[in-house]
Amino acid sequence: MQLVQATRDALLKPLSTVAGIVERRNTLPILANILLRKEGNSVAFIATDLEVQITTHAEFGVGNDNESTTVAARKLLDILRALPDSGDIKLGLASSKLSVQSGKSRFALQTLGAAEFPTLAQPEKWDVSFSLPQKTLKHLFNMVHFAMAQQDIRYYLNGLLFVFEPGFVRAVATDGHRLAHSGTVVEGIESKHDVIVPRKTVLEMQRLLGDTDEPVSIDVATGQIRFRFGDVELVSKLVEGKFPDFTRVIPSNYTRHFTVNREILQGSLQRAAILTTDKLKGVRVQLSDNQLKISSSNAEQEEAQEEIDIDYAHEPLDVGFNVSYLLDVLANVKTETIQWSVQPDVNASALITSPEDDQFKYVVMPMRI
Repeated sequence: MQLVQATRDALLKPLSTVAGIVERRNTLPILANILLRKEGNSVAFIATDLEVQITTHAEFGVGNDNESTTVAARKLLDILRALPDSGDIKLGLASSKLSVQSGKSRFALQTLGAAEFPTLAQPEKWDVSFSLPQKTLKHLFNMVHFAMAQQDIRYYLNGLLFVFEPGFVRAVATDGHRLAHSGTVVEGIESKHDVIVPRKTVLEMQRLLGDTDEPVSIDVATGQIRFRFGDVELVSKLVEGKFPDFTRVIPSNYTRHFTVNREILQGSLQRAAILTTDKLKGVRVQLSDNQLKISSSNAEQEEAQEEIDIDYAHEPLDVGFNVSYLLDVLANVKTETIQWSVQPDVNASALITSPEDDQFKYVVMPMRI
């Protein structure tokens, strides 16, 4: 039975959309597969890892039959990418095999029954529902994702805190050494909620979202969040746990500020980072009259020193930072300048903000060098 007939690019688009969450190693063999669900002309492509599920649709089914099967996502994707971009590709189903036909090329892939595919059950009622433009949600994620922890034993740090308030939504991420905060105005939220979105879901959404004004519908229920935009629906389980109180971490009383060109600072830090040790990654930041000095050294007694002219007329300060934490923020905040705020205390965190975005705040703890 023929299921689908379409050009290579038309087939690749929905497959690439959903295949991003398919893990290369799985405890259940069927999790390496994607579910193809054909209902007449409409074909749904579904992938899941039991925590995240992505569904997208395309209109290139053949015939009026309804049919479903699952097939190895990576194999199908690799075959389609390797085929020439000429003529239509036909997908068919016979004797528990999915056939792929293009010109004189033929492939037969093993399938597993669609009934065995574990789809996420969704709630009948959602507690919070609102929408944002795609580019606004993508900007929120871009401004904080780099501060999420990776495989931290404090599992609630391996994700992003989403705070919903009447008229406002915030995104916060921290790994215990630095914290990033961003926010935007929104309509449709009536009461305050906060949820922790898993790291994998955030990174997948960044990949899928476009820089457009097209809306993203966001729905939240106990233990689950759903994003719907274009032909894509992403449903994700939420992380359980208590996220740290970010309001206590973000300083509000700093009085010593200076503004610096982002690209100049980024270049200086990148050069100084060359001579840091792999484990320590520490640089010294020294502030004095109208000057910012960045220096680093390593076990081979090699040294780097950079100087930047700034407008700073407070007492000198000599403090150490993990250079990776500083470079992360400079790579994601795409403004011409950033504002750096300090306290006259080597143990106090630094606060980095953007003159063009009053909701963005980045707090980074110092380190001993």
